[in-house]
Amino acid sequence: MAAKTPLEVAQYTVNTGIRKGQNPVSSVLVLSFLAGAFIALGFLLDIRVIASAPAEWGSLVNLIGAAVFPVGLILVLIGGGELLTGNMMAVPLATLARKLSVARMLKNLTLVTIGNFFGALFVAYAFGHVLGLTGEGVYLTKVVDMAGHKLHDGFLQAFISGIGCNWLVALAVWLSYASDTMSGKVLGIWFPTMAFVAIGFQHVVANMFLIPAAIFEGHYSWGQYIMNFIPVWLGNLTGGALFVAAAYWMVYLRKAEPEVKPVVQTVEPEARPMWSKQA
Repeated sequence: MAAKTPLEVAQYTVNTGIRKGQNPVSSVLVLSFLAGAFIALGFLLDIRVIASAPAEWGSLVNLIGAAVFPVGLILVLIGGGELLTGNMMAVPLATLARKLSVARMLKNLTLVTIGNFFGALFVAYAFGHVLGLTGEGVYLTKVVDMAGHKLHDGFLQAFISGIGCNWLVALAVWLSYASDTMSGKVLGIWFPTMAFVAIGFQHVVANMFLIPAAIFEGHYSWGQYIMNFIPVWLGNLTGGALFVAAAYWMVYLRKAEPEVKPVVQTVEPEARPMWSKQA
């Protein structure tokens, strides 16, 4: 079967959320470190591709950057990783289905947040700062400019932007779960992810790379980053848990599927002639 139905995707996502919520702490931390690094590498690729593009290209530059960014999410979902924004959909759905406790859900999201942060921070410092991939010339200018746009949003703006981001990212995860082929998963991941980047929505894990990369080069402060992190984290949670998980739970999983009983047809016995009866 090439693709699952929406009901089957919902059931598959619940089972995935259960596994994620029950993984050992060490596994969660390693996989979430990798996922944070993968997303950061996708963002680093975005910056390296678009930083020196001519200004005359206009919004086409954003589209080009958005087209290469999904490499990070492809690595997470196919290569293996625990990404906060994806878990904000799958783990709450398992909790809504009463297959996972609220405590386990919160523990998973907390651990994945920590692991993603250190993975993204590693790429920002080692590859961005030490190697100089985001610390020189047009690349530094682009990092500072992009980080400034993220930090410029107020609490409500960052929160709403976070909702839009993870509505799309969680749907990218959902579509990848729907496909049973490698190519189908890549296509399912690519377009929603490209859309959120091109629009400019805020992704909490991507920001874990971008804003610290600017901070390492002497721009902005950790206090400013925290004031961005909080609303974006909450917005991403709302987008994944409410706009995707809760919506599909209400449609497909809230009530048990009605049991379909087989229709038994009563066949009347054939009439027998009177003369065939025993005397």
